[in-house]
Amino acid sequence: MDKVVRDVVMIGAGPSALAAAVYTTREDIDTVLYEKGVIGGLAAITDQIDNYPGFADGIAGLTLADQLQKQAERFGAHIDFGDVSSLRDNGDTKIVVVDDVEVEAKTVLIATGSDYNKLGVPGEVEYYGRGVHYCATCDGAFYREKRLVVVGGGNSAVQEAIFLTRFTTHIDLLVRSTIKASEVLQHELQKYVDDGKITVHLQTTTDEIVAVDKKVTEVKATKEGASVSFATDGVFIFVGLKPNTQFLEGSGVELDEYGLIKTDLHLATNIPGIFASGDVRSGATMQIASAVGEGASAALSIREYLDKQKLAV
Repeated sequence: MDKVVRDVVMIGAGPSALAAAVYTTREDIDTVLYEKGVIGGLAAITDQIDNYPGFADGIAGLTLADQLQKQAERFGAHIDFGDVSSLRDNGDTKIVVVDDVEVEAKTVLIATGSDYNKLGVPGEVEYYGRGVHYCATCDGAFYREKRLVVVGGGNSAVQEAIFLTRFTTHIDLLVRSTIKASEVLQHELQKYVDDGKITVHLQTTTDEIVAVDKKVTEVKATKEGASVSFATDGVFIFVGLKPNTQFLEGSGVELDEYGLIKTDLHLATNIPGIFASGDVRSGATMQIASAVGEGASAALSIREYLDKQKLAV
């Protein structure tokens, strides 16, 4: 039997890859996507998405993911569950190892996204999307005139806490050690502290997120060795992102200092035929709408690459 060489293998089946698949399959580019977790990625496990264009009343994350999947499959995309453990350049083709099976493709799109770093405390997983959040831009508007707890002391935590003040009545910022944000951000934070909009709690470790009737009501913590609690309507956690790029070790794909994939303006990596889009890409905005746009752009770049390969034969 002749071996099957796919036109494109997409690693991940989140919004970026699904959008890319719509574009590639509509142009009869043989496309397969491998997903090790949930189709739709983090979007699928987000309770409500209010900032995705085209849905005036917002849309449930699972619904959006389902619609993106159906759209891609309608044009012929193949979506399979599988864990990609490695990727290597094979010249004119690329080898993707999925569940210990080698899959050969002319091009690869890496759209594996990033995972939020977790605190690992009781209540965090149980109430994700229902009182526990990792994106202020996505979910902050749900907490108008509410009280919030923000966890973290880096640039993201301070930036997002300041952003959330436009909705909330008060924010308790829980910092495990000391504020590590830039001096500029610390100066800006002080303005909100002086106005009474944010209270900073240093040397404070988050221990548990408590809910009553599945509604977050309290955060238990340890502050300077003493047990404390903070009444709250929601918790926003900003302790960093972990890009899903571990499988790229030894692949030659260039990463930045945070483990995100470097690309050019056409979403191409340093290895010809390998592209990246969405939250796994260095410089990404970590928004669903932009991830979808990057997926479409990557698909067009993949088409152009494949057309050039045909002419070269």
